[in-house]
Amino acid sequence: MILEILKTVLYGLVEGITEWLPISSTGHLILLENFIHLKVDNPGAFMEMFNVVIQLGAILAVIVLFFRKLNPFTPSKSVAEKKSTWDLWFKVIVGVLPSAIIGFLLDDWMDAHLYNYVVVAIMLILYGIAFLFVEQLNKRRAVKIKDVSEISYRTAIFIGLFQCLALIPGTSRSGATILGAILLGVSRSAGAEFSFFLAIPTMVGASGLKFLDFLTESTLGGTEIVLLATGCLVSFLVSLLVIKSLMEYVRKHSFAAFGYYRIILGAVVLLYFLMK
Repeated sequence: MILEILKTVLYGLVEGITEWLPISSTGHLILLENFIHLKVDNPGAFMEMFNVVIQLGAILAVIVLFFRKLNPFTPSKSVAEKKSTWDLWFKVIVGVLPSAIIGFLLDDWMDAHLYNYVVVAIMLILYGIAFLFVEQLNKRRAVKIKDVSEISYRTAIFIGLFQCLALIPGTSRSGATILGAILLGVSRSAGAEFSFFLAIPTMVGASGLKFLDFLTESTLGGTEIVLLATGCLVSFLVSLLVIKSLMEYVRKHSFAAFGYYRIILGAVVLLYFLMK
């Protein structure tokens, strides 16, 4: 039991770090599963649910860190600030709709056909190259939107369309949305922040569906509950640190480093499994 808990700590660490960095949390978790296996009943169904549900811990970190900004009922806010907060939430909902619809329609098909190391490795490399290209392009372009409050409904839905790309494992939800935001003239910090907000309904919905699917076919025992709780807690604590660090980083640096990381990791993954 202790060994299994330690394994979930590692899963929580990986989720908490990779969910917010543009390097694909799903891709990293799929790769991690090839090396570290949890000993539970019905492991295939449990891991499919576990990998999504531990994202709730990561999402809770966003809610805690941005609670005042996201809470329209904060007493200290003026009427105008409360209106602006509601406006932000409506933009988030608009941005979530494209991936919610496509994900609902194609979820089972993508689980069956795309969740493998080849797809993950290719997406890591392709989007690594895309980050390098966009950052070079961005050097010659002026930023039009410097704060998340300046994002329009039109821009929100286009960022949401970019989020659809993240339905392919190895892409990175934050990577796709931040890349899209930059291409639309949004600053790195505002793009990253809006990406965090989009994650709340996106990941809560996905986690809820996976959890319900699992419960219709299996039951959660005491061991499974402990493993889920541990993964969520670790993911939450690590996410708190990562989100703060990333927001500081993007104010001073480009995403080029993540592009190089993705390319190197993707190449290593392909070589490893081809040699294996």
